[in-house]
Amino acid sequence: MVLGWLIGGVVFLISISLKIVYQYERGVKFTLGKYSGIMKPGLRLVIPIIQAWNRIDMRTKVIDVPEQDAMTRDNISVKINAVVYYRIVQAADSVIKVENYANAISQLSQTTMRNSCGEETLDSLLGNRDQISQKIQKIVDKATDPWGIKVLDVELKDVKLPHDMIRTIAKQAEAERERRAVIIKAEGELQASSNLIKAAEIFGKADGAMHLRTLQSLNDMSSDQTNTIKFVLPIEIMKAYEKG
Repeated sequence: MVLGWLIGGVVFLISISLKIVYQYERGVKFTLGKYSGIMKPGLRLVIPIIQAWNRIDMRTKVIDVPEQDAMTRDNISVKINAVVYYRIVQAADSVIKVENYANAISQLSQTTMRNSCGEETLDSLLGNRDQISQKIQKIVDKATDPWGIKVLDVELKDVKLPHDMIRTIAKQAEAERERRAVIIKAEGELQASSNLIKAAEIFGKADGAMHLRTLQSLNDMSSDQTNTIKFVLPIEIMKAYEKG
């Protein structure tokens, strides 16, 4: 009877001492409260009471950074949010050197994002989003390196502007389009006037060229039977005919 209880107790202790570490995990083991090594994937033994361990997921993770109020360098209030992609590269450091690495990364990303946007103008923030994201990624990655965490990427998801600023930007874009239209029209008129001057010079130098051009114009107008053509002749020509 005693032997049966003894065997059962041993089996129970072994069952609670064996731990399975999956391929994408690492185990951080502590013996009597002191770090004693990394548990690699497989079936591992953890002695109850004497030893303890933390299961660490080594896969890439994503943190959705909450929407933040920020002020640009030109004093425009905006709302921005982002996502952070990170991966643990040193399992022991992520347990020993930081209490809650996910929350720490989120808080660090929020402050870095606000500070980085405050250094940019509104036009730069809207037009250089990729460069700003890379800047934030480098700052956060440098800060999390002692924690054994690698920040792979930071992406600014959305930049929200006040409604009055949206209307102002729309008016500015419309004014820019009108300015370009006026410039293009003026350039076209300049080219047309230059061509007319060149044509007039050619007609003036060639004898009979103006008469041929007039006849060509009359021929074009006479192609439509509904057109009525009126000739205006100087009075001197009529008097010349009378004398003849």
